[in-house]
Amino acid sequence: MEDLTLQPNKEDAGTRVDAWLAARVEGLTRSAAARLLEEGRVTWGGKPLAKNHKLTGAELLEVSLPEPKPVDAAPQNIPLDIVYEDEDVIVVNKPKGLVVHPAPGHPDGTLVNALLYHCGGSLSGIGGQLRPGIVHRIDRDTSGLIIAAKNDAAHQCLAAQLQDHTLARVYRCIVVGNLREDAGTVDAPIGRHPVDRKKMAVVAGGRPAVTHWLVLKRLRGCTYVECRLETGRTHQIRVHMAHLGHPILGDTVYGAKKPVPGLQGQCLHAVGLRFRHPRTGELVELSCGLPEEFEAQLKKYTCV
Repeated sequence: MEDLTLQPNKEDAGTRVDAWLAARVEGLTRSAAARLLEEGRVTWGGKPLAKNHKLTGAELLEVSLPEPKPVDAAPQNIPLDIVYEDEDVIVVNKPKGLVVHPAPGHPDGTLVNALLYHCGGSLSGIGGQLRPGIVHRIDRDTSGLIIAAKNDAAHQCLAAQLQDHTLARVYRCIVVGNLREDAGTVDAPIGRHPVDRKKMAVVAGGRPAVTHWLVLKRLRGCTYVECRLETGRTHQIRVHMAHLGHPILGDTVYGAKKPVPGLQGQCLHAVGLRFRHPRTGELVELSCGLPEEFEAQLKKYTCV
């Protein structure tokens, strides 16, 4: 059982507690938040709150989250593009379309299934049966580098680096429109979208989220951008670039609804990773090239 202590602020006054929790806790839908409240798992001063409780901003909420239900992930012989591997970690260049871990609608055929086959029993158990070895995630239609831990000690060390921002993740993307500045930082909290629960959004009371961006090349109607994550919220780069008014090319969730010909999903690729090796402490820096469809979009929009 995991316990959270959450503190609303004055700006949250008047918001229903179920809606606030869904925006504040990553991965928690409003219906799931309502169930927690109905089960008495959300308390203030030791007393359970009703799901329609309106926040005053003075509450100190204690939230008891149940353990995820076990999921049996079976090993599957799915090809992996391995960039780095040793007895402690494995880094894979994930292709678009590959889901990272089993979830409703995707019970198998995931990166976890592939890792279980490739690594055998050598994956950390900290992520549970649902996410063995998984230290961080990449969206289904985002490609690029993702690191997994082969033992619990490695997982704990990498997770700590993720927490203190020393595990650096670098992404490249093409965004719609021409960014006015050459570089910048988006420091805007991200939580569940208040209306569309399948989406994330910049919302008051969301979890802190920081993205640093740099223009690499100005294209015809688009901009080629490098993004460095300081935090790792769900859909962070996609949400932050859309918040700037420049959604990622091909992102039909946060940008134009019509797909881009020749492009599956958003034009976003995790091009670089830097971390301290969990056993030796040595700095490991890894990179990978852009996918062919990404390169094709760069050529398509390059000014002649």
